[in-house]
Amino acid sequence: MISTTLLLIQESETQGGVVSALLRWENPTDYFRALAWLAIGVPVVFTLTRWVRGWISKNYSQQQGLIAGKMVFYPGLALVLITALQQVGFSLTPLLGAAGIVGIAVGFASQTSVSNVISGFFLIAERPFQVDDVIQVGSTVGRVLSIDTLSVKLRTFDNRFIRIPNETIVKSEVVTITRFPIRRLDLNVGVAYKENIPRVRETLMELAGANPKSLMQPAPVVFFDGYGDSSLDLRLTVWTTRENFWDLKRSLLEEIKATFDEAGIEIPFPHRSLYVGSTTDPFPVTIAGAPPSGEIVEGEPDPVEPDSQDPPPSDDHDDPAPGDGSRESEERSK
Repeated sequence: MISTTLLLIQESETQGGVVSALLRWENPTDYFRALAWLAIGVPVVFTLTRWVRGWISKNYSQQQGLIAGKMVFYPGLALVLITALQQVGFSLTPLLGAAGIVGIAVGFASQTSVSNVISGFFLIAERPFQVDDVIQVGSTVGRVLSIDTLSVKLRTFDNRFIRIPNETIVKSEVVTITRFPIRRLDLNVGVAYKENIPRVRETLMELAGANPKSLMQPAPVVFFDGYGDSSLDLRLTVWTTRENFWDLKRSLLEEIKATFDEAGIEIPFPHRSLYVGSTTDPFPVTIAGAPPSGEIVEGEPDPVEPDSQDPPPSDDHDDPAPGDGSRESEERSK
């Protein structure tokens, strides 16, 4: 391939240089024909691409429409450009040889891109999600804008654009949130230990049944999950369409709080006290049955104050030697 390129370059130099070999000025009308090809061919390609993409998206899926549109756009645009260049006498033969060398170098440098392209084919064939689906990849949640050969493009709910390589998606866990037409909403509700569980369950079921955005089939269910640190933990499960998921969650949370306040059902919450700025005093402790401080109970001896002149008790338990001058030795001698 390299030898072929060198021969083509030498041939072009013998004819008066590389530029003169590529551009042969034969007839000025050739340039008008080239411009006509560009002026007519490019709009035709764009129009045909939009029509094919719209028709396939309407009859099949939006992702298949995007793929079909690209299959029409890129070959069509390349055909128009090559035809326009040939009209002005532009020879592509020397460039094809150079393109082979460049292609080898690009191939070694784009191994990651090749892996992304292959992963893109798997995504298109497997179809774990489609355009306009809401997916979660790791901690990223967004709506799919396009599934291209190299990456998947998302738009988050705070209006950020995120590009994720296809290889990363194939290797990661992907959650398609809008895969099915209905979703289940789980609301955790805690009530005080004094409350009656059947009464609370009946109140929650009435709220779920009265909400117009909740589905009656599957029917709402209230589960008693267990005993919490400061509350009885219940869980309300309600099914709704994926379009009404967030509206239902917002409305039910507001209705549960208002209804519990009217019915006198307590929602407990932990309390926390913070002491800032000074050392706090110790909590007062009172022993049950003990007499108040300062009061002497009859029948008990008065407390004897220790003699300040007495020496502290010795840790040595041996008897002191006689005549050491201590009070104990004097009493023994008497």
